[in-house]
Amino acid sequence: MNKKIIAVVGMPFAGKTEATRHIENKGYFKVYFGDATFDEIKRQGLETNEENEKRVRENLRKKYGMAAFAIISMPKIEKGFAKGNVVIESLYSWEEYKLIKEKYGDSFKVIAVFAPPKIRYGRVMGRTEIKQGKERKFNEDSVKKRDYAQLENLATGAPIAMADYTIINTGEISDLHKNIDVILKD
Repeated sequence: MNKKIIAVVGMPFAGKTEATRHIENKGYFKVYFGDATFDEIKRQGLETNEENEKRVRENLRKKYGMAAFAIISMPKIEKGFAKGNVVIESLYSWEEYKLIKEKYGDSFKVIAVFAPPKIRYGRVMGRTEIKQGKERKFNEDSVKKRDYAQLENLATGAPIAMADYTIINTGEISDLHKNIDVILKD
């Protein structure tokens, strides 16, 4: 069986984290691109908050270009791929996609998890997310702003459009898991 690198892509609250968690539970080595931001915040001795996260992300992209998180995460990807299958969480930009596709070719596959905005915004109502020990609250307006920023500034739509597989995630979590299991057998 050939080894795979799978990136899970989609808009905020489409179900990417749950999809990634399910794939990781199947034995895939997880590489979270967001770790690059949190590692840099820690290295600089900054407090973990949205303002510092945004500034660090933007500075990393200024330094390395729009493929920054793929470039920074490449040693982790290579380490995981040397041992087996890899799942990537938080691949956003077209440049990140192209860099990994050029390096790994047909071993690299993308799963887009899609849910319409109305469903995604409904999922977020009253939701709190904890990242790196910090709590973030979301509402419909904050997710719309996040949608627009990702589409306009990161070209997030391009990796979604180029996905090898698309899962419509409008049902139960068990349905999402079943669809992923079918893809993993391919």
